[in-house]
Amino acid sequence: MSWHTHEVSNQFDELTDYKLMDSDVALAEALEHAGAGWAKPWLRDYGETLGRADSFERAELANRFAPQLQAFDRRGRRQDKVEFHPAWHELLAMYRGQGLVSLPFDNERSGRWTAFMAGFYLHGQVEAGSLCPATMTQAAIPLLRQEPALWAQLGGKLFSREYDGRDLPLERKASAWIGMGMTEKQGGSDVRANATQATPVAAGGRGSEYLLRGHKWFFSAPMCDAHLVVAKTPDGAPSCFYVPRWRPDGSRNAVAIQRLKDKVGNCSNSSSEVEFHDAWGVLMGEPGRGIPTIIEMATYTRLNCVIGSAAMLRQGLAQSIAYTRQRQAFGKRLAEQPLMRAVLADLALESEAALWLAARLAQAFERGESAWKRIVTPAAKFWVCKRAVEITGETMEVFGGNGYVDAGIMARLFREAPVNSIWEGSGNVMCLDVARAILREPEAWQCLQEELRAMAGDDGALRAALDELRDLAALPAAELEIQGRRLAQQLALTAQGCLLSAHAPQAVADGFIASRLADGRWGGVVGALDARKLDIDALLRRALPV
Repeated sequence: MSWHTHEVSNQFDELTDYKLMDSDVALAEALEHAGAGWAKPWLRDYGETLGRADSFERAELANRFAPQLQAFDRRGRRQDKVEFHPAWHELLAMYRGQGLVSLPFDNERSGRWTAFMAGFYLHGQVEAGSLCPATMTQAAIPLLRQEPALWAQLGGKLFSREYDGRDLPLERKASAWIGMGMTEKQGGSDVRANATQATPVAAGGRGSEYLLRGHKWFFSAPMCDAHLVVAKTPDGAPSCFYVPRWRPDGSRNAVAIQRLKDKVGNCSNSSSEVEFHDAWGVLMGEPGRGIPTIIEMATYTRLNCVIGSAAMLRQGLAQSIAYTRQRQAFGKRLAEQPLMRAVLADLALESEAALWLAARLAQAFERGESAWKRIVTPAAKFWVCKRAVEITGETMEVFGGNGYVDAGIMARLFREAPVNSIWEGSGNVMCLDVARAILREPEAWQCLQEELRAMAGDDGALRAALDELRDLAALPAAELEIQGRRLAQQLALTAQGCLLSAHAPQAVADGFIASRLADGRWGGVVGALDARKLDIDALLRRALPV
């Protein structure tokens, strides 16, 4: 006898088989504004590939079947190898094949940084863990370029579009991935507390061989072909070293993987603890300049944290709008329910503001604009990454219990979001960097204020926000530190408001400014804004065209 207790109805799967680029009006406008319209055809193709159901399936598989450490082979020989699901390699090959790893550095075409931003943003909407080794590799390029001997070996492999996941000495590979090793148990963000020692093999100095002994509490992507590592030379000065996975003689370098981190999210990507047992490395830069060197690398990786979090905001928004346009409750589609409309409109404002801020930062990196790179980047990383943690929780809730089940993308977004806020400097570190940059570069700070005021025009709320920001930044250093989070938040919100005022449609700009800057009660939870002042229909049509 066959039992039929009910039929499945009013249930809808997550959005797949859609064109990520074609459905994102704001992204297309940001590309045109930056002079990167030339990249649109290629990005449309990549967005279509990423939006297919099989790409979302790869992302799920790569995260469900996490990397596995195989420290020893079957006969007990140390191999320190991490094995991945095939989907991980397919995702890395997809990204590398677009040339995104090296795009900002392998040409001088106008708009290249914004084109890179768009590609990273599209990929991050589907799978974020694979962007970790890609980010570190990209950020290492400008540092390695300053070391002629290393660059001669690595340049072509870093610029390569061919994915090569084999565990072999670099000279036998078609391309290279570079990781990073800074954090130690006792220090965390305080890199000066690092204890790992580097002993010169001969006289020492820039470009010379050293042996490293110590540990790293977080060693990102241990299967990379090399890592940039901070260690102390015999005089106690922190320095930066290039530490390959294989030594020049063809033997495996003495980097022992102790274990892989069992993380909240970012499960497709391997993060590890390692020990250096006299690992072979080459000194990069001058002795004692390790922290400035690695901070230069972190400036690039922090930009990618902003873009990656903006990507999560966008994917959460797109999934929420698509779902609520289908799901019915209390006689109406969810997207027609007034309170849900307020939530969706708030999500739309948050997402577009994050996108325009990321796009402006990408332009600043291309142009070498110190004010945006040194002052706004840490503020953006603080704010956008923090907002992603809250927003992904809200978008998961839009799906109700289905969103909380770990089989779909909504739960993965939620678990993934915190890593960008923590990685490459936690929130407090970012806020302190904002304050220090303002104090150290007063001319850049003045130029930034003038640019924002020009974008603000006669808008009273924007001008008032700029006045508050100016007064905050003028506090004595001791008072500024304790107000660091308020300063970073105010800078990020004001910059977003000015950018939207200059580049976005009036419905978006007015909605953002009215809710974030003019309404003193804003900031509790998503949707707790005066939606009567918003053109919700225009916001949602723009966010995800029907």
